[in-house]
Amino acid sequence: MGAETPARVQVEDTGKATGARSLTGKGACICREFGFPGEMVKLVLLHKANSIYDDEPDSVYDFPRAYLKAVREAVGDWVIYYEPVKAGPRGYFAVARISDIIEKPGTDGRYLARIEPGSFLPFDREIPRLLEGRPLETALTEPDGSPKKGGAVQRAVRRLPESDFARIVNLGLPQDLERMEAMRYDPKAPVFQDEALTFERPVIERLTRRPYRDIAFRRKVREAYGHRCAMSGLQLRNGGGRPEVQAAHVRPIEQRGSDSVRNGLALSGTLHWMFDRGLISVADDCATILISRNKVPNEVVDRLIHPGGKLIPPLDPRDAPHPANLDWHREHVFGQAVLDEAMPWDQGVS
Repeated sequence: MGAETPARVQVEDTGKATGARSLTGKGACICREFGFPGEMVKLVLLHKANSIYDDEPDSVYDFPRAYLKAVREAVGDWVIYYEPVKAGPRGYFAVARISDIIEKPGTDGRYLARIEPGSFLPFDREIPRLLEGRPLETALTEPDGSPKKGGAVQRAVRRLPESDFARIVNLGLPQDLERMEAMRYDPKAPVFQDEALTFERPVIERLTRRPYRDIAFRRKVREAYGHRCAMSGLQLRNGGGRPEVQAAHVRPIEQRGSDSVRNGLALSGTLHWMFDRGLISVADDCATILISRNKVPNEVVDRLIHPGGKLIPPLDPRDAPHPANLDWHREHVFGQAVLDEAMPWDQGVS
């Protein structure tokens, strides 16, 4: 976990599952009844890429027994992911909800907090631990407002008061994100005329509202690829400067996909259409573009696909599509669709 959190196991909590029934069998589920209904808490979970812990923030969080009590209390509630300072620059970077906990198969003393499908959402803007020199977490703040050192700061799992949770989420996922996006390229756009702009949706309502999540996902995916199509390489903008590239889910939300950037690809409209209908996909090298040659004419391939037939990677390699998501698309979507609608290229769309 980096120098700030040298090992998740070197922290508070005794590791004894006080009040919990004993677990039987690897992978046995620690059910919600162990979460003490009515006493759920929100958490900050520290995450570092390439650590000894097998975290996949949009699906699972790997942690030692020392944190079992705290994580058990959070089952059914929301958590915020945080990248420690010495591990990277992101700070607070995403939110998700824990669905349940299982013992990690084959690893004594380790557990997996499973993330509720469809709940993970990256922040629109990553938030540093300190704001104007003051921590955003009350537990990390001295009485004079200065940051605490050691102790709580080093914990990989930290309980988070509701007020701290709301403050961090509001900074990372602004209340007016939909208006910000609508007016980004057209400040005079007549948006939300039927809804007072001062209306504030509760944080949880916002996090579970599909239109809001779609905008947050689209902004992050397009930004990750520099507003460039990952398959054509084109960076098209309309007359007002609005990017024409779209954000495609590799594994759809309705098929237990997530809103992680690693479940997204920036694609032009036609390529997005083709990807969703199984006419194109990505090989198991996570780079080679696969094409359903019996359905897509060669001249269309030549016009739409970047020479060399490879995906253009995102600006940050950590945002590349996860191999498991690409595997799912190849197995369940690529080549499966029977098309009964007009092809875009038959209508002169390129």
